[in-house]
Amino acid sequence: MNLQLNKIKQLPSNQNTLYFVNNPKEIEKCGIDKKEAAFITKKYPKEKVETFYINRYGYWIVLVIIPEKNKIESFVMNEYLRKEGHKVSEFLKKNKETLINIVGGKTSKDSILALAEGIILSAYSFKKYKTKDKKAELSKVSVFHNEISANELKELSNLAESVFICRDLVNEPGASLNASLLASTFKEECLKAGIKVEVLGKSKIKTLKMGGLLGVNQGSFNEPTFTIAEWKPSGAVNKKPIVLVGKGITFDTGGLSLKPAQYMEGMKSDMAGAAAVFGCLRALALNNIKLHVIGLMPATDNIPGQKALAPGDVITMANGKTVEVLNTDAEGRLILADALSYAERFKPELVIDIATLTGSASAAIGKYGIVGMQHNAKKHIDNLIKSGFDVYERIVEFPLWEEYDKEIESDIADIKNIGTSRNAGAITAGAFLKHFVSYPWIHLDIAGMGFMDGTESYLGKGGTAIGVRLLYNYFKNKMSQK
Repeated sequence: MNLQLNKIKQLPSNQNTLYFVNNPKEIEKCGIDKKEAAFITKKYPKEKVETFYINRYGYWIVLVIIPEKNKIESFVMNEYLRKEGHKVSEFLKKNKETLINIVGGKTSKDSILALAEGIILSAYSFKKYKTKDKKAELSKVSVFHNEISANELKELSNLAESVFICRDLVNEPGASLNASLLASTFKEECLKAGIKVEVLGKSKIKTLKMGGLLGVNQGSFNEPTFTIAEWKPSGAVNKKPIVLVGKGITFDTGGLSLKPAQYMEGMKSDMAGAAAVFGCLRALALNNIKLHVIGLMPATDNIPGQKALAPGDVITMANGKTVEVLNTDAEGRLILADALSYAERFKPELVIDIATLTGSASAAIGKYGIVGMQHNAKKHIDNLIKSGFDVYERIVEFPLWEEYDKEIESDIADIKNIGTSRNAGAITAGAFLKHFVSYPWIHLDIAGMGFMDGTESYLGKGGTAIGVRLLYNYFKNKMSQK
């Protein structure tokens, strides 16, 4: 999307302008008359954020009113403002307006940036395959506030662009984005951003004995890929790298354990984890975050072809462990496991994997959060949970008690790829992955939030790019703490 976000030193006249109001006495200073001000003052909210739209016939005045004495925590208020930004964006879209100026007044810059973020993220649309949609789109957001720098707006713009590219990838139909095309997109965009990148093809994957990735790929006409992207800026503050691992199933039919049709419709989104890893790395590079971060993105589709894995087959993973595959629709953990084993060679400080992994995670907490688990990484996940509240991609930590290991014991192999019972499916998936890590590790299951069937405020409809803002916030905080 071509959306410009910039700082202005002088407020243009007769243009759409949004004013923040923290006190009823400020209303008359926003270009409206006394009668209008009196009307709004009577309706001045005491506890919640409220927005008023005033038609000037050639342009609009928008008042975003924040209660003067509210007891709302700052991270919750910022989320209210992002959602208010979504409403403003929808209003502009409905009225075919293409620009908005934001005047902060005495409002904190965090609040202004939160609302601007909500407006910008809500402006996203995926129209690649539309032939008649010629509606006007928001193309310019300008901010008038002394405390907000041009660099801070550029940072937000780079992050939003990374979110948009991630959403584009998730929304792309599986037929036009197989593993090779996904990897080539990663490579092209990474090189533009100054990220070192290498794409491994099938022959190299065979050399690495990645039985999980090769096994899932057996039924496909398309070859698998394994993308390694590295952001290592000069002056990186971490001695050991942090590794991100993203699930890249470009389309998931369930394999021979075929999904019902209604559960297959959105499965072009099963590579949302890999897209999130790429989106985060891109934002880190463009904003020159001084951390050494590596992204691993295994990719394939999961198709019931002639040579496809069958329930009951046994495969050997990259770390030598054998897995009895009892359900070919539990394929994501197989490709993640090989990538987690590969991560060991980097001697990482921490590894975080992110994946649309289980329906159980979605059933547990719905579309409002992320299921997280950790092994020897309690301090890390606590900081990640804080970032989750900051950006409102909230994480609920599930346990990885040793009892869950019994659920994935196999009679004929080292482990099996699904639990004995249908209970705790998100956790048994985590227990499976734990067999392939030897370092501090966090697992994020974004199945509930990675793709929305209906519009969900500024997250939109379809691909949400969940994980990009979360991980970026975590890394930025981590850099500042070094």
